[in-house]
Amino acid sequence: MIDIKPGSDGAAARAAPGTVFEWPVRVYYEDTDAGGIVYYANYLRFFERARTEWLRALGASHTKLEAEDGLLFVVCDLTIKYLKSARLDDQLIIDVRVAEARRASLTLAQTARLAGYDEILVSARVRVATLRRGATRPAPLPKWLLQELN
Repeated sequence: MIDIKPGSDGAAARAAPGTVFEWPVRVYYEDTDAGGIVYYANYLRFFERARTEWLRALGASHTKLEAEDGLLFVVCDLTIKYLKSARLDDQLIIDVRVAEARRASLTLAQTARLAGYDEILVSARVRVATLRRGATRPAPLPKWLLQELN
């Protein structure tokens, strides 16, 4: 597991390849339904935030990939399992782990659990593809990023 602490420049610590990246998320009122339970679609937002911070920790932020390589990520496949509910004010840990790195896509395993506990509340497998800006066909991931992931 990776402990993410801001550096002196405010950037997150560098993520080590082959490890589990963790990102904390607090459940706010806006994330819940009338019963104070996290609305199911908001887990997708939590997972997206963790993936974004994971990329940033690898040195591959979305803005860098777009500016330097003209690449964008799109979710092309998603499987999600809701096992237990999170509630208002819960502190969650969202993790990201590479399940498969291919030439033009990544399959990531993600979970949400309460901070300090091992029990998984929600799990997902997310496949993201890389596209060249303005195109609808897959484009290869940069070699340096694939090397970082392997």
